[in-house]
Formats: sequence, structure tokens, C-alpha cells
Amino acid sequence: MKEDILSSTAVIDDKNLDVTLRPKRFSDFIGQDRIKDNLFIYIEAARRRGEPLDHILFSGPPGLGKTTLSQIIASENNTAIKTTSGPILNKPGDLAGILTNLQHGEILFIDEIHRLNTTVEEYLYSAMEDFSIDIMIDQGPKARSVKINLPKFTLIGSTTREGLLTAPFRARFGVLEKLEFYPWTDLYKIVINSARILSIQISETGAEIIAKRSRGTPRLANRFLRRLRDVAQVRGNDVINEEVAKMGLEMLGVDENGLGDMDRKILETVIRYGGGPVGIKTIAVSVSEEEDTIEDVYETFLIQKGYLDKTPRGRVATKLAYEHLGLESRAGVGLQKRLF
Repeated sequence: MKEDILSSTAVIDDKNLDVTLRPKRFSDFIGQDRIKDNLFIYIEAARRRGEPLDHILFSGPPGLGKTTLSQIIASENNTAIKTTSGPILNKPGDLAGILTNLQHGEILFIDEIHRLNTTVEEYLYSAMEDFSIDIMIDQGPKARSVKINLPKFTLIGSTTREGLLTAPFRARFGVLEKLEFYPWTDLYKIVINSARILSIQISETGAEIIAKRSRGTPRLANRFLRRLRDVAQVRGNDVINEEVAKMGLEMLGVDENGLGDMDRKILETVIRYGGGPVGIKTIAVSVSEEEDTIEDVYETFLIQKGYLDKTPRGRVATKLAYEHLGLESRAGVGLQKRLF
């Protein structure tokens, strides 16, 4: 049975990659050069002023390095970083306990910050702007609000769905950086570097094939590398060469353009409904996957690469999608549906 390398379970497993693969400094981080240059300037300027770094929001698809960059910022700033996640902060008290334990200049990293409870989000406003929070003491007629001052800290938020953040919340971040998919040349360097760290023998051609089929995502490239290492040990004399790379990725269901089984199922579903428009709920039910996972993990890549169009009425398969699946193009039919 083929493993779906892009399934929601696989994405969770990817987060458990060896910590040795995570770069510790900007100089070791490959790609996203504009963002690295900006962050370096912001960190240096804050250091010269003797102030904590401004609050930062990282957005972009999963696996591009949002968490890694946050850890590098803490390392470059010689400060501690405390990590939590939006979904587990259910009430203001959960956040208050974390905030009151921060030290001056420390970093609070909140992953999936778009999934914060609304009440918790509003509770953050005064913490981010005034470095203070209000805590209610007692109940009923005796209830009163007590203001607690917080040490100046830096909040770094990470999100795959920036559009779900409210405007007031988003406006409180002084630095907003959107990570983009990596060109295959950067992924090639990452694969070579990861292979060196993990003591994996790989040819230039093998590394190039992995890089070109990794959907512009370092996390995926590293995961492919680890799985192909297994194939090489069993069938390739411990070397990931061109033959092993193609064989292993075929076993994983990944084609020459980086599309996996789930990508093809999504495209086939849209095409089965006349090429679209098809709603996300219909697609999710048809392919047995969560709506959020389709939007966060699969759809962004398919839209950016021109396989899908996203319209107010739903998703539409493009001519490129038909060609990739070897089907007769009916993209014009979908266009007519949208126009009339």
C-alpha cells in the first residue's frame, strides 16, 4: 500500500524531523533571502536601541520554515523562546499564565495563531500594545479588575491562513512577512546539506529529482530524502542516485511535477463535476479529507502552479489539469459556466 506523502498524518509526522536538520543561524538558513535580510536589520536595529524586537507575523503554506525562522530569531537575539499553539489556548487564563512568566526580551511563539479563541485574541491586544493585562478577581458584586504589568516581550505568530486573522489583530504586528515556495535550486542545496548531516550518500541527479518534485517545500524535501534513504539501503547499494530517486518517488505516488495521489484525486473530483466550479465541502467529502487540510496543504500549490482556479462559486480545473491527467480539456466549459 502506497503511503500518501502529503496526507494530514504525514504532515504531522513531518514536524518530528530530526532537530539536527533545523538551521540555528541565518547564515545556515537556505532560501527566503529577502525575509532573512529584513529580519537581520530589524534584530540589529532593536539591539542597538536596547529594545525588544517588534511583534512579528509569519504567514505562508506549511513546511516553509516559519517555526525555524522564529527559533533562529531567538538564537540570533540570544534570548529564550516559549512555544505554544493557538488551538490549545482556550481561555484568557491559559494565556495569562504564559505571559506573566515571560522575562524581559523573551519571545512567545504561537503556532496556528489564526485558530486563537476570539476572547483570547482580544486579551492579547493590551499585552501586545501596552505590555499589560487585566485580570478579574472575585465574582459577582465583589468582582474587580486588576492590572498586571508585563515585561516587554516579542510575540511571533505563525499562520497558514492569514486571511482568517481579524484586522485589529493583524494591525498590532509591526513586522509581517509572507514565506513563498522555494525554487528547486534552493531545495537542491537543502537536500545536499541534509544528506550531509544525516550521512546519506546521494548523487547530484538524485538530489535534483528530489528538489524538483518537492513542491517548493523544504519539509517535504527532507521527508522525501529520509524515505529514499530507506529505498537506497534495500535496493540501491546505499546511494540515492537517479534510478533510486525515481523508483522511490514513484512508490510514494509522486509524479514528475510533484503531484501526489491526493492532488490527483482533487483534480479528478473537480473534473468529474464538469470541471467546476465545485465547492470545497464537496471536494472534501469526495476525497475523504478535511477542508482545512485541502486548503492549507494541497490547494495553495495547485493554484500557484496553475492546475486550479479559485472563484467565488468554487474551484475550477484548468486546461493544465486536464493535460496533466491525460484527459481532453473542457476548461472552456467551466469558463462558460462562470460567465453565464
